[in-house]
Amino acid sequence: MADQFSKSSSDDKDFTGLRLRQVTKEFATFTAVDNLDLDVPSGSFFALLGPSGCGKTTTLRMVAGLETPTSGSITLAGQDITYEKPYRRPVNTVFQSYALFPHLDIFENVAFGLRRRKKAQVEAEVGQMLELVELTSQARKKPAQLSGGQQQRVALARALINQPEVLLLDEPLGALDLKLRRAMQIEIKRIQTEVGLTFVHVTHDQEEAMTMADTIAVMNKGVIEQMGAPDELYENPRTTFVANFLGQSNLIDGTVTARAADVVTVDMHGISVSIPTGRSHADGDKGWVGIRPEKVLIGDVGEALDAPGNTIPGGVVTDVSFVGVSTQYLVRMPWGQELQVFEQNTGRRRLFATGDKVELSWRPEYAFLLDHDQDAGAGAGEGAL
Repeated sequence: MADQFSKSSSDDKDFTGLRLRQVTKEFATFTAVDNLDLDVPSGSFFALLGPSGCGKTTTLRMVAGLETPTSGSITLAGQDITYEKPYRRPVNTVFQSYALFPHLDIFENVAFGLRRRKKAQVEAEVGQMLELVELTSQARKKPAQLSGGQQQRVALARALINQPEVLLLDEPLGALDLKLRRAMQIEIKRIQTEVGLTFVHVTHDQEEAMTMADTIAVMNKGVIEQMGAPDELYENPRTTFVANFLGQSNLIDGTVTARAADVVTVDMHGISVSIPTGRSHADGDKGWVGIRPEKVLIGDVGEALDAPGNTIPGGVVTDVSFVGVSTQYLVRMPWGQELQVFEQNTGRRRLFATGDKVELSWRPEYAFLLDHDQDAGAGAGEGAL
């Protein structure tokens, strides 16, 4: 894996963040995490994203000390914590269930860790933390009197007040409704930016990961498929799993006909299309031409579309779904495949109807090429975007 967060040549003691090296976790019948290398820089907001059973929660539990690796090492701030007891690690975890003490008010829930360590100036520190999570006025209420979003903020405050090196977030917003979850995504990112601590967030929700994280590691079957900034993963996926899991992609069978320094030319069912070399991830002669549905333009036969380079004729609209901000089309192409097209509803263009003959087009710089040996259906249907 070639990116700035993968294997580093620097010594563990010089690296102040969280580092996993060749970490494997085997259970009786399967391997949950397989030879994982991972660097999470200090102060970053890092997301482990993947479907159920991909190994992301097991990875988090090993960092927290709730599971022991079968092999490999985990270091934090230069210290080996692979076999350290959970309570001796500079790590705190926020769970989906919040795990607040129902008999204590909000102030005492947040103060709990400080009182256990017999720290002075509890009042001042708790006051600052309640101000950070905007719950000062709720300090003397019990958890049951708060909304789900407020309870989640209490759980954050209780963890953050201990000033951990790393805050682990295990599907923290899974119990909230959609509207509140989106509000909390922005809120948690604001808090992370203000406190400057390292957050490691485990989620199966792509929108959540892309909204909050600086860096995302997409996991599948115990390994990292691809890691990078959210826009990098979405715009230039390197595997079919990432292309399908992170949003939706049209993947079309193609044969490479030429390779130049800056562009790869592919024959796609008799139509020549171009892909930038930096977006080509297939070494052989066969590949999957990938294009995101919102990057595809749709028009009447012969209509001039603002996407010079790749025009695909002979389409017939087979399905139309109006979803408010956009209209989603399925278009059957001459070779029998149905392609997805998402067109923003600006009001400037007419809606097409089922049975209309159309042409599709896209700019070459938006396309990507993936290895044909990979399953074109990998990750499809498992995503939430």
